[in-house]
Amino acid sequence: MRAAVMGSPIGHSLSPCLHRAAYQAMGLGGWSYEAFECDEARLPGLLAELGPVRGQAGAGADAWAGLSLTMPLKRAVLPLLDTVSDLAVEVGGANTVVFRDGRRHGDNTDVYGIGQALAEAGVPVPRSATVLGGGATAASALAALRDLGLFSATLLVRDPARAGETVAVAERLGVALAVETFDKLDAFTGVDLVVSTLPGGAADVFAGRLARVPALFDVIYSPWPTEAAAAVTAAGGIVVGGFAMLLHQAVRQVQLMTGETRVPVAAMRAAGEAEILRRAAARTG
Repeated sequence: MRAAVMGSPIGHSLSPCLHRAAYQAMGLGGWSYEAFECDEARLPGLLAELGPVRGQAGAGADAWAGLSLTMPLKRAVLPLLDTVSDLAVEVGGANTVVFRDGRRHGDNTDVYGIGQALAEAGVPVPRSATVLGGGATAASALAALRDLGLFSATLLVRDPARAGETVAVAERLGVALAVETFDKLDAFTGVDLVVSTLPGGAADVFAGRLARVPALFDVIYSPWPTEAAAAVTAAGGIVVGGFAMLLHQAVRQVQLMTGETRVPVAAMRAAGEAEILRRAAARTG
């Protein structure tokens, strides 16, 4: 069976490392996992060109089992799917496509990944939260918080006028969302949990102002720790990094694509951590 990750840029993705480690540990010698550079414009054509998919008439042993999707495809894929899970509809994005019966089924495992990452780190169930950034990951974070029983949150963004999709997600989730700008950050750090969905160290400018929060979930995994994460750790807070989210959403993807419930989390974690260290050494060497 075949699987792959698609997105743009895709060269940095850890998904091939994680999924291949799972296949090896599970003894799935006939499974392969690739990476395809694909933007929104190319997505319809690339999906159509995949070849036989699982359950399609005439599909053989090399049929496609599923896809992992990263930015900017999570929302763009929705109209191209035959069915979409309720959660993916609520969040407004699918990061997973599973081929069954020759059809495309969309799901979202990011929400699962966030929930598992928080639980694994021992973050207490939050009674209040502030989310930095308004993209697809912020939408998944709101869903994860909702699943933890939190039905209100504050979203901090650069331009509230561009947060319309995330506001719509909150409405579908039944989460009361207050939208503010980053310059108001100091008024919204007195919460149980801050979730930063900002890209590549963008939250580092807020490191000093975030230092006293009880718990920080920063979706960045490399380079790690970010300045914001280091500041919270130094002050005695709990920090959750993006690798834990990436790991657990991939675990759920492997379950969905293979149909196996017992997935080798430890083997996937070890492979991912080793690859992160290898890349860090390559950059500094």
